[in-house]
Order: sequence, then structure tokens, then C-alpha cells
Amino acid sequence: MILGIDEVGRGPWAGPLVIGAVVLPDGFTLPELTDSKKLSAKKRTELDSKIREQALGYGLGWVHADELDGIGLSAALRLATIRAVEAVTVPYHEIIIDGTINFLKETNKGRYVATMAKADALVPAVSAASIIAKVARDTFMAKQDDQYPEYGFGKHVGYGTAQHQSALLLHGITPLHRKSFAPIKKLIDRPDEPIADKPMSVGSLAEEKVTQWLVAKGFRIVDRNWKTKHCEIDIIAETEDTRYFIEVKYRRSAQFGDGLAAITPKKLRQMYFAAELYSVSNITTKNSALAAIALDAKGKLDLIEIK
Repeated sequence: MILGIDEVGRGPWAGPLVIGAVVLPDGFTLPELTDSKKLSAKKRTELDSKIREQALGYGLGWVHADELDGIGLSAALRLATIRAVEAVTVPYHEIIIDGTINFLKETNKGRYVATMAKADALVPAVSAASIIAKVARDTFMAKQDDQYPEYGFGKHVGYGTAQHQSALLLHGITPLHRKSFAPIKKLIDRPDEPIADKPMSVGSLAEEKVTQWLVAKGFRIVDRNWKTKHCEIDIIAETEDTRYFIEVKYRRSAQFGDGLAAITPKKLRQMYFAAELYSVSNITTKNSALAAIALDAKGKLDLIEIK
């Protein structure tokens, strides 16, 4: 019998690292088993129930952010693997770990381990381990929305998406965040970082609100506050077919006029120049467009595309 092992949550900025370990019975057949990342959330949940019902044994090993920060990612992977294996009480004759590193090398089970790249798509027990670990971690992260609704953990499960980055800048870090990871450490180390109750400038806050609005509308944020010695662009965002170079303006009045009152001819020339300069080193086949987004004191947004 094979004990399959796989990890979930190595790369996120927040949340636990989870290792799954599963022993399947001889003759176990579930044709849909594959790498959990290739499955929809609904399908993973369905398979998770079937795996737990039919597996001879399974275990999960958790290392939360604070513990991970204290020992480092490599040690956390080893520790979570040991915890997952210790939770499996049925016999097995071989251990297969997805990847190229034997996380049990320093234990008495190390000699029974075979590592295999892409095992999560090739070995049913490893696929099953990948699925139960993924479902367990995603469920945990979704529950964090009850305590931290402004972060959207249920959607991005801790990865560094544009929504997550915006929430960090607006609200600071939480106990779920991995302070040893470079993006989070950078936020903590910056003297002007608005973590906790430090206020943001009006302009920065406006850009954060606009970024969240764009993401909610289906835009992909490509870059923010891109600048050179001669020009800058507040936000660069893309749809399926268009790249937008966006200027953000905060208005104290709710009256926007045509939405372009703050875009003077000089500013417009600067925007064109900046867009052209950015495109030289960031080539795309998408159409390009300039846009202005105005945000008033009541939070109303007005986007005007500049032809």
C-alpha cells in the first residue's frame, strides 16, 4: 500500500501550510482524481468526501503562520509532513511525496520515501492527498472572512492578488499573515507603511478604492504607481482586449462634470507620453486606452475613457 503525500499553501502570503497524507485501498478507482489545482472547487469538495469515506487512512499536518515565521518554510514543510504522517495509523509499504524533496529524510521513515515530480497528477494516493489538503485549507481560509471580511480570504485564500494587496494597504496585516515572507516583511519594515491605525494620504486612499473597484469589475491590475524621472501612471489595468492607463483624481464634490475637468491638456500629453514609454518595454497585443477615474467624498466613481 502507498502513502501519498502532497502540500498545499507553500506560496500564499497568509494562512497555514497544510500537508495531506492518504492511503487508498487496493483496487480503489476514482477516474476524476488528479492534481487538486486542475479541479473546480465544487469537484474538489465532492472528491474530498469520497476520499475520506473510502480511504484506509488519511491525515493532515498543519503549520500556521506564526509557527512558520519562527522556523522558516523549509522546516515548516518537514514539520507539517511529519504531523500528517503521524495521523495515519494504517500500515503501508511505500511513501510517495510529490516533488523532489524528501521531507521525511531525517526520520525513521525516510528510507521508505520516493519523491516524484507531478505525482499529484500521476499517483492516485498523492492526488487524494492534494485534494483533501486543498479542501481543508480553503475551508479554513473561507471561515476567516467572518473575522476579517475586508480581506476576502475566501476568494484568494491568502495569495498575493490585487484584492489582497489593496486590503493590506488599507487595513494592515492580520495574525494570519506570514511576516517572514518578503511582501509582508516589506510592509512591516517600511516606515511610512499604514499598518494598523496609521492613516493613508487622501490620494493613496483614492487609488486603493479605485483599485478595488476595478478588480470587482473584472479588470486585472498590471501595475500601480509606475513612474520614471519624467512621468508616472497611477494604475495600469487590463481587460480581455484592452490595456488601460488610468489617472486617478479625488474630488471633494460629488459633482463630476464630464469627469475630465482635472485632466488638463498638459496632463493629457504627459499621459500619452507615459503610456507610450511604458509600452516600449511592456509589449502587448491588446488595444491601449487612456482613462480617468474620479472619486468623490461619498465614494462615487466615474470612469471616462479618453479616446
